[in-house]
Amino acid sequence: MENSTEVTEFLLRGLSNDPELQIPLFIIFSLIYLITAVGNLGMIQLILLDARLHTPMYVLLSHLSLVDLGYSSAVTPKAMMGFLTGDAVISHNACATQFFFFVAFITVESFLLASMAYDRYAAVCTPLHYTTAVTTNVCACLVIGSYVGGFLNASIHTGNIFRLSFCRSNVVDHFFCDAPPLLALSCSDTYVSEMVIFFVVGFNDLFSVLVILVSYLFICITILKMHSSEGRQKAFSTCTSHLTAVSIFYGTGIFMYLQPSSSHSMNTDKVASVFYTMVIPMLNPMVYSLRNKEVKSAFKKAVGRAKSSIRLVF
Repeated sequence: MENSTEVTEFLLRGLSNDPELQIPLFIIFSLIYLITAVGNLGMIQLILLDARLHTPMYVLLSHLSLVDLGYSSAVTPKAMMGFLTGDAVISHNACATQFFFFVAFITVESFLLASMAYDRYAAVCTPLHYTTAVTTNVCACLVIGSYVGGFLNASIHTGNIFRLSFCRSNVVDHFFCDAPPLLALSCSDTYVSEMVIFFVVGFNDLFSVLVILVSYLFICITILKMHSSEGRQKAFSTCTSHLTAVSIFYGTGIFMYLQPSSSHSMNTDKVASVFYTMVIPMLNPMVYSLRNKEVKSAFKKAVGRAKSSIRLVF
């Protein structure tokens, strides 16, 4: 295929072509993104400011908030701009960049969730050895390993998708650059690319899910062996927020990606993608703050300090 026939920019079709829906969608997306930014940045700030939250669990949670904000920011502002201005054009390089950071942050999140499962396993199953099992160095290795794995995975997928030729059409039937609609546009043979996506995503998800399942298997066994109902309830309560986040994240991800392209419905993928890229990053801070006594206590303390500062000023 001659270079002159190659697509140099893409046109993002978005969620709807109905002009009457553009402003309402812009308002909805703006509110979701605002809540996401405030929630995740607030969570990071709470953890940084409160010394009681300087533990491995909350260090991992702060990075989870950072990653949530990262992959939401990779997608949502461009979608909002398309609703507001109608400018849904994105260059080939910008599309590749958006795809890279989206995949990188999504993968980092999956590894962080697995790391948090190990942390919960150590806290519940070996509480007396927790400080030696999850040290500062171990926590740093888990965080660094998550980022390295995420960005390496993104490099593989970006090279795998954007090595293809796009010469049939430049209209991406989506509101951001994602693998399924890009594969549908390619005039190259996509079989190898689809297999790479299936096996790499499958391996990453299988590894993360396996760590989570094994961790919670031992946690359940430990909880069932407890004689005190209060102890069981306390042990289980430390895991509910993480379990909720894991269920939402992996349920949507498996639905979106681990199926062949022939069974993909773009409209269904769009709805799932809204949930995946915008709703989950908004929900995670709520899940961890509303169901976590230490976070709620830190928040009340921060509000109290803010009120005291305002009284001093006035």
